Amino acid sequence: MKITKGLIAAFSAAVAALAAHSSLAEGERIAFFAASSQNGFNQAIYEGVEARAMEMGAETAIYDGQFDAELQYNQIEDVVAGGEFDGFIIAPNDPIGVAGAVAQVTSAGFPMATTLFPIGPELDSLEPQVEGLTSTVVSPPSPGAISQAEYVAEHCADIDPCHVVIIIGFKTSPFDNLRLQRYLEVFEQHSNIKVVAEAEGFYSPDVSLTAMTDILQANDQVDAVISVGDQHLIGAEIALEAAGFDVPSLIMVGGGAASISIEAIREGRWDATLGYFPWSMGYLATEAIITELRGGEAMASINMDEFGPLPPMVTMEVLEEHPDFNGEWAQ
Repeated sequence: MKITKGLIAAFSAAVAALAAHSSLAEGERIAFFAASSQNGFNQAIYEGVEARAMEMGAETAIYDGQFDAELQYNQIEDVVAGGEFDGFIIAPNDPIGVAGAVAQVTSAGFPMATTLFPIGPELDSLEPQVEGLTSTVVSPPSPGAISQAEYVAEHCADIDPCHVVIIIGFKTSPFDNLRLQRYLEVFEQHSNIKVVAEAEGFYSPDVSLTAMTDILQANDQVDAVISVGDQHLIGAEIALEAAGFDVPSLIMVGGGAASISIEAIREGRWDATLGYFPWSMGYLATEAIITELRGGEAMASINMDEFGPLPPMVTMEVLEEHPDFNGEWAQ
C-alpha cells in the first residue's frame, strides 16, 4: 500500500534524508498500544506502524488493550517500566483517562504519539495536551461530523420533510456524543429535516441491524441514514432492504472509509463515507517517533483531513478520481 498525497511524500523524503545523515544506529523498538488488537481499524494502524518501521530499520510490537481502559493504562506503565522500548504509539481506549500514563512516558523522556483520538479533554484539539507528547495523528471529530451532516442536508434539499436516522457508536463515548451534537446543530438549521431516531450501533453490523429494525417498526418513512461508522450502515442496509426500502434511492452516509463502504459507494448503494485512514495514521505516527529518536523534529500535529490519501468526504466523484483506492481497513 502506498501513501499517495504529495504532502506525505515530501514529509517522508525529509525524514529519509534525516535518517541517512543520523549518527544513531537503527534498530529502535516501537510499542503500539492498540485499543484492541482484534479490531480491524487497530490492526490497520499497526500494519502502517510495521510498514514504516521496516522501511526505517526499526522493530515493533503490539499490545492488546481489549477495549479496556484500565488494562491499557496498566500496560503502558508496565511496558515503560520494563525498559525494552524506545518509543510508543497508542490508539487510546480512554483519551482523557489515559493522559496520566502518557505523562509517565513523556516525563521519562520517551517519545509518544497518539492515533485516532487526541489525548486530553479538548476533543477537537490536535495540539499536545500532555507535556512532551510527540505527535497527535488524528482527524478532528467536529469538522468531519459537520461535513457529513451538511452532505445529508444538501441532498435532502428537495425532500420535505426529510426523515433522517442517526446511528452513533456509544452514548458513553465523548467523541460519539460530540459528533451527534454536531449532526444535530447542522440539521437544526434546516426546517425540512426531521430526525426520526437516534440509535447506538456499538460499531457492530449485528447490533445496528437490530437497532434499525426496531426503528423501522416505529417509523415507516426514512429518507437518510447518517452514521459515525460504516459498520452501522451494513446492518442498517440489511434492515432497510428487509423492510422493502430501495436502499440506493436513500441518502446513506457512513464513517471510516472501510473497504466495504468504498465498494458500496462504487456500486451506488451508499452515497458517502467520512474518510478515516488507519494505515496512514500508523505510518505517519511511526515516522514521527523515529524522527524524534534520531534527533529530528517531528510534527506535533498531523491532521489526517490534510494528510490522508483522499479528501475527508469520500464520494463517488472522489473515487472516480482515485480508481485504485480500496480502503485501508476491512470494517
